Amino acid sequence: MSTVPSAPVRDPAGSRFSAAVAPSLLREMNQRLLFDRLFTDGPATRPQLAKDAGLSQPTVIAALDGLERAGLVVARNGEPAQLGRPAKLYAANPAAGTVAGIDIGRGWLHLRIADLLGATLAQAEVRNTATGAAALVELTARSLERAMEQAGLTMGAVTHTAIGSPGVLDPRRGGVRYAANLPGWHQAGLAQALAERIGPSLSVDNDANLAALAELNEGAARGLTDFAYLTIGTGVGVGLVLDGRIYRGVTGAAGEVGYLPIGEPPAGRSRRSRRGMFEEVVAADAVVRYAKAAGLPGRLTAEGVFTLARRGVPEALEAVAAQARQLAMAVASIAAFLDPEAIVLGGRIGQNLDLLEPPLTTALREVTPMRPRLVAGELGEEAVVRGAVVRGTALAREAVFAERLLAAG
Repeated sequence: MSTVPSAPVRDPAGSRFSAAVAPSLLREMNQRLLFDRLFTDGPATRPQLAKDAGLSQPTVIAALDGLERAGLVVARNGEPAQLGRPAKLYAANPAAGTVAGIDIGRGWLHLRIADLLGATLAQAEVRNTATGAAALVELTARSLERAMEQAGLTMGAVTHTAIGSPGVLDPRRGGVRYAANLPGWHQAGLAQALAERIGPSLSVDNDANLAALAELNEGAARGLTDFAYLTIGTGVGVGLVLDGRIYRGVTGAAGEVGYLPIGEPPAGRSRRSRRGMFEEVVAADAVVRYAKAAGLPGRLTAEGVFTLARRGVPEALEAVAAQARQLAMAVASIAAFLDPEAIVLGGRIGQNLDLLEPPLTTALREVTPMRPRLVAGELGEEAVVRGAVVRGTALAREAVFAERLLAAG
């Protein structure tokens, strides 16, 4: 199993394309340069590629020949030229590999099968009925098998599987720390069990990090280089993007804001609870508590409370205001520590920014002079699985480039 630190597909740091100069690696580096160029910017002719990469046309021709023989690029005739034959147009071969992106949440599993360009081949949503780690591993594997069948593929066709879940993978123990809402997910050997059941080319990443990656490449954070993605649902977490890259911290726990010492733990909270103080006062179950305290009757859900608030029900609006006051503490902390370009809100609770922002802004005025820019995430509940696909395609391209060129000689 491999676990690789996340880095966005769109990375503004450094030069995008430069010619290789190391003699011993010249051919492979030039092939990689053109391979990345075709995946990043789409089809191009040989003269276009030579110009973009700063390489001679003979060098480009030789590199493309190797990539074409390896099945990594395909060639077709371009538009007819005014004089002579149409120029050949080269494109990345999206069918050279297959990616599986999986979002494992407390209530649902979201799965997406994609090609190397990220185009969706199949997708599925499965209710999470597992009560322990072993059952959840099995449910994940079975769900992936069905999604692959839907795409007309076998499990053996998966080049890389990228999984997003709450918490942080501990590479030494193979369990996930800080995933209080997934029973048994912290157990040693979890990563090995997933790899044995799904396949060895697999990575496990924090769900907030992957959601931030998706918003960076496809959503509300396009064009930003420094922002925080604050997700609020069954749990709470932050994905941090600094200088265009996911920031993890020394142990990978950067952004575990659920453990901020903010708020008062609810009555009856066990000292052995794995949940953090802030998560206790701002996650979905807290919204329900605020609604009941405000006088809303019956069986309630957080989503239902926000629905009632949209209808103007006073008790629901009071619950939303209570939630916003707690949320303001985290927003003020993020602004003070990071001073980001924006704080993007997501998750089932966070996506209700239109309702949360007025009382949140009022609460912020009371605790800080800073005025962070708040933005609603664009990708909704698909953010994590789409981030998993973004991450998975990057890792799958690395794998197929190495394997196919080696096989092609």
